[in-house]
This record gives sequence, C-alpha cells and structure tokens, in this order.
Amino acid sequence: HSDTPQIDTPHSRRRVSMSDFEWADLIDQQDRVRTLIDPTSSYALAAAYAMGRSMDDEIIAAVSGNAFGGETGSTTESGTAGLTIAKLRSAKETLDSASVDPSLPRTIVVGPRQITDLLGTTEVTSSDFNTVKALANGEINQFMGFNFIVSNRLAINSSKRECLLFTNDAIKLALGKDVVTRIDERSDKGYATQVYVCMTMGATRLEDEKVITIQAHEA
Repeated sequence: HSDTPQIDTPHSRRRVSMSDFEWADLIDQQDRVRTLIDPTSSYALAAAYAMGRSMDDEIIAAVSGNAFGGETGSTTESGTAGLTIAKLRSAKETLDSASVDPSLPRTIVVGPRQITDLLGTTEVTSSDFNTVKALANGEINQFMGFNFIVSNRLAINSSKRECLLFTNDAIKLALGKDVVTRIDERSDKGYATQVYVCMTMGATRLEDEKVITIQAHEA
C-alpha cells in the first residue's frame, strides 16, 4: 500500500504581444463612372491580401526572433541560428534527435532561389533530382518529409536568406480581434466609398526544439 507517486510536470508560459493592423482606401464616385465596373470588391480583396501578408510577417518574426517565456513570461528565449541536401538532412537529424514526433507535419519556408539551388546541387541523386524538379515545377510540395512553402518575405542578412523550418504545433498565432471589414460611404470625402479592414494579432514560438533556421547563401 505505497503512496501514490506525485510527478511535478515542468511548465512555463510564453508571452504574446499583439499588434493592431489597419488598411483603408477610398473609391471616388467619379472612379465608378470611368471604370464602368464596381471596384469595391477588388479593393476589399487587396485589403484581405494585405492582412494576410501582415499575418505572414508576424509568424516569420515569431519563428526567427526572440520569444518570451518563463513562469511570468519575462525571460528572453533566443532563436537558433545556397540550400543543399546536406542542410536538409542536418535539419531532419536535429528534429529527430530532439525526439520530435515524426507524425507531426514539418514545414520549411524558403525563397525561390533555394529551390533553384536544390536543383543545381551536385549532391542530389537521380531520384532526389526528379523529386526536386517536380517541386520546382509545382507538381508536388513535399521533399524529405518537409512541406515546402515559397515566400519572398524571408529576411536576407549578409547575403544569406533565413529559411525557416518548424512543426505545425511549434508556433502559436494569437488573434485578439479577427479580420473585420467595413465598406461605408464617407460624407467628408465627397461621399466616396471607403474600404476598411483591421485586425489585432501576435505570434510566438511555443517549443524551441521544434523550430530551426537554415542560413542559405543568396547574393
């Protein structure tokens, strides 16, 4: 009749600082006449894309920048520091060595140049080359267990593109206020139609072991 064991599970907090994002544009009554179509929907679509880019930037900053953790969320957690097959193998080994669940989807965000570098690497076997070629042609989006996303919003520092690799549960996007869209007349602007979009959001890393940055040379 031994005592029930008590296991104190270690835990900490991650702090997310949210930012406000706004976008607005005006469509004059005269513009409606000259274009012969209603441009309002196109403006709203442009606004939605702008918000999407802001969301991408928040996630990229969360993956590669500092996170704030500890019990009070005040401790700074620093991020870990030509894309080749060897670098992908090394990144996969790093995740596996940290006992990251292999069933979790793994995503890597690269620039267009990195796909070209993979095609030109001398290390690629014929089977690898065929896979990377299909990746470059947009026929597939997976290679070596990674889901590839091509983005031009990744930072370039000292001729090195910072490629980001993470599992889907490693990052948290906090939505304080989801996207709100308003289309109204502005009596103070000649009764022009204003398209307005806003949202409040922030992002942070939850588990540093599931996030890797790969420096790829890009002149």
